Amino acid sequence: MTKEEKLEIIKKYGTDEKDSGRPEVQIALLTKRINDLTKHFEKHKKDHHSRRGLLMMVGKRRRLLDYLAAKDIERYRSIIKELNIRK
Repeated sequence: MTKEEKLEIIKKYGTDEKDSGRPEVQIALLTKRINDLTKHFEKHKKDHHSRRGLLMMVGKRRRLLDYLAAKDIERYRSIIKELNIRK
């Protein structure tokens, strides 16, 4: 992920360009990295070290989503809808 892509995600989901602490921003950034790594595994099936990192990112995103659901269910529903996390 390039700096420009990261700043674009922060601007879209945060309140301003320096607001990277909101759960929505962190979830969106993790989702971008997870999607990039998923594409990586199509080519590199035996890269188990990166797979461990992917599983840790998925777990962190899950914890952030649980936190957001407990804190504000409407924000939770909007972020999973925007990012197409649930099928």
